Order: sequence, then C-alpha cells, then structure tokens
Amino acid sequence: MLPVRVRFAPSPTGPFHIGGARSALFNWLFARRCGGVFIVRIEDTDLERSSRESEENILAALRWLGLDWDEGVGVGGPNGPYRQTERLELYQRYAGQLLRQKDAYPCYCTEEELAAEREELLARGAMTSGYSGRCRDLSPEERARLEAEGRKPAIRFRVPDKDVIVVEDLVRGEVSFDYSGIGDFIILKSDGIPTYNFAVVVDDHTMSISHVIRAEEHLSNTPRQILLFNALGWQTPQFAHVSLILGKDRSKMSKRHGATAIEQYQEKGYLPEALVNFLALLGWSPGGEEEVLPLAELKQQFSLDRVAKSPAIFDLDKLNWLNGHYIRQAPLEYITELAVPFLEKAGYLRAPLTPERHEWLKSVVALAREYLVCLEDIKDNVGIYFNDRVEVLEAGAREVLDEPHVPALFAALGRLVEDCPVLTAAKARELLKGAGKEAGVKGKQIFIPVRAALTGSIQGPDLNQIMAILGKERVAGRLAGALDRSLS
Repeated sequence: MLPVRVRFAPSPTGPFHIGGARSALFNWLFARRCGGVFIVRIEDTDLERSSRESEENILAALRWLGLDWDEGVGVGGPNGPYRQTERLELYQRYAGQLLRQKDAYPCYCTEEELAAEREELLARGAMTSGYSGRCRDLSPEERARLEAEGRKPAIRFRVPDKDVIVVEDLVRGEVSFDYSGIGDFIILKSDGIPTYNFAVVVDDHTMSISHVIRAEEHLSNTPRQILLFNALGWQTPQFAHVSLILGKDRSKMSKRHGATAIEQYQEKGYLPEALVNFLALLGWSPGGEEEVLPLAELKQQFSLDRVAKSPAIFDLDKLNWLNGHYIRQAPLEYITELAVPFLEKAGYLRAPLTPERHEWLKSVVALAREYLVCLEDIKDNVGIYFNDRVEVLEAGAREVLDEPHVPALFAALGRLVEDCPVLTAAKARELLKGAGKEAGVKGKQIFIPVRAALTGSIQGPDLNQIMAILGKERVAGRLAGALDRSLS
C-alpha cells in the first residue's frame, strides 16, 4: 500500500469558504490519522480572477484553523513548484506525450463555432451538447490550412469509444458514467494554459497523491481524470467525494444560512477550535455521542468510513452553541487576549495595558464570557464596567428602585462600602448582608435593587463579582446617584 499523501488545492479567486475549509480539514485529519503527508498547492490558472491577496487569505485561514501542511506553498518540498502557473512547462510536456500517443489532438474551433454547434445540437433535441469531434481526424493539409488562417489550436483529449467508466469511490461506492456523456474535452487551451481536469491529474501524479478527498461537486470530473491517468500510464489515486453542505431548509448553503467565508467568522470572534470541531461534524460522525471534540481527539477518531453520503446540514445554532462552550472552557488568559481587539474597537480599551489593568480585564472577561456566543458580543456585556454612569432603562429595574426600603438600604451599603479598605467579592457579600440587616431586609430585597443601581438591570452576573470589579469608588458613586434619584 502506498504511503498516504493528500492535498488541498484551492483556487485563489475569492474568500475562503466553509466548504473549502471542510475539504482542507478532512484531508488534514486523514493525513494526520494515517501518519501521512498533507500538501497545499494553489490552482491559479484562472488568470483573470486569481490573486495573491486571495491566496494569502486562504493560507492565513488554514494557519488560523491550525491546519499546518508538510509540503506546498510557503513551506516548499521536493515536488514544487506548488502554484500551477509556475508548472506550465510540465503540463505542456505531458500534453505533448498525449499528442504523440494519438490520445489527444489539436482543435482549431473558435468559441463562436463551438457555441453555434451547441445551439444546433440542442435545437435538434440532442441529449447532450458536447463537442462533436469535428477536429478529431483532420488531415495534415486541413491543419496546415487552419493554421495559415492564424488559428492557434487548443489540445483535446480523445475519449475512447467505450460504454461505461466506473469510479470506485471510498464514500459513495461504485458510480458509473456513460462515455457518450463525456465527449472529447480540452486539456490545454490555445494560450498554453491547462484546464482543471488536466492540470489536476498531472499535479496529483507528480506529487504522488494517494487519496483525493474533495467535495461531491467534483464527482462528475472524476471520469475525465481517470481517463487521463490511464492514457498516461499512471496509477489512479483513490477518490472520496464528500457530501454537499446545505442550509437547514435543505437548500444550497448561502448567506441567509450564516456567513459563508472563514474570515467572517474570524472577524466575529469565533474560536478556531470551535469552527474546526463544527466543520468536522459536517458530513462525518464520531464513534460515540460526544460532539465536543478538540483537534487532538478528531485526529485520533477520523476515518473515511464514517463520512456520510447524505448532505451535511449547516446549523448555525449548533455552531453558536459550540463556540460558546469553547469560550467558557478555554483558558481565561487566552480568551482575554482574543477579546482585547473587540474591546478596543468598541472604545473601551486603549493599548497598551498595564499589568494591573490586564489583571482587572481578566476578571471582567471571566464574568462576561458566560453570556457570549462569539467574542464580538463582549462589547454588549461589559459596558457597566467601563462607563462612568449607568442608565436604568429596564422598567423592572426602575420599579425595584422605587420600593420604599431602597433608600435605607442604599444609604447603609454606601456607608459600609466607603469604610471598606479593599472591596473584594468576599467582602462585598459581607457588606450586602450587613446593609440588609441595617435596613431590615434580606435576600432578593437586597440583591435586586443593588444590581439595578449598579448595572441598570435586574439580571446578570454574580453581584459580588460585579462589585469587586467596579471597585469601592464606583460602587459608592452609583449607589449615591441611585439614592439621589430615589429621594428626588
């Protein structure tokens, strides 16, 4: 059995999408599970749409997700170069081999002639509108005449005259394709640029790829690629085509089902660990019921025999649940560092932070992260710690502050806070109990009004922790402000 060598080969023509990230992840997991090699190469032969900016976006997203590669763009290797535009001589060499073998031929048809031919076939009710083969058997004289007209030929592969080609797929099983539906296809365009099906075969062979793991949409390309492998006398890799990703309404994944580009999730403050966990479950299932699977666990469990044939459903609610779980379980220092840019953008922080300010911020994040779906949400959960004044907008909070015992409670708590040297969470608990005793109240009659005065709400994190984070001056100030309002 050949050593496992897999590849991820994106086209750098736009944002890096969820589907591409899942394909990269499945290849990476398979390589790591089998002790194999993961290669990243770039398919940039779409000269008009490809860009280095998009390439960098893809590579940066892979690094962010934690998917390192053993060979490829940026790391090198023995099978480079790893960009298709830097491998043109290789494609031309093997196209020449196919020409010499009579497995390919020059095609002089113009785009206009091919379009007219397709329209005519459709008008006649033909089942397919593939190439008719008009240049298949041109004589040397006919070729010379067409070249004298200034026509530069493309190179077409000569599809054998057989019935059926069978793809043995590791996910989908045996899939058959009718040769008549394939038709002679272009492998090298007239400008010398290879088409996808030809370039990918040359690349997979010269990089010794053992398994091709990719999206189901490429299944229809597979018979053409197998024909090319066979014609060139090369061993065909094993294929595994992963199901489509659909929205919860079972339509094709789109923006209405959630962000489609990886960088959008990065910008919102989703954790790479959560996104990787979620992507792994899009079309693959673990052995047990557990769905929270860190990358190390995924590497141990992943196998192609648990990849589903049926479409994967993109469930944003599930991703949000996973991300919230990872935010709450991750080391506090890590989450705090990730939260800083979001807080700076909201105007709550200004770099650099002193060590004391950083420690204080960790206590803020520790409370806030219990309520977060993604880190972007933190700006909506920490205003009480950064703003000088509190607006009491909730009707329930205003009602609580109007209760008759509140002035005495606030006056007593204010005095106790002023006399307190350092306001810790434990000390806050003690002061709340003492103020309640002075005012003749206990339980909710203490906590709810104080929470409303300090935060503007009657719900939220632990009140003792809130008081410790705010500190004695701000707590005393807010209590005094609330007392003035209740007395006025």
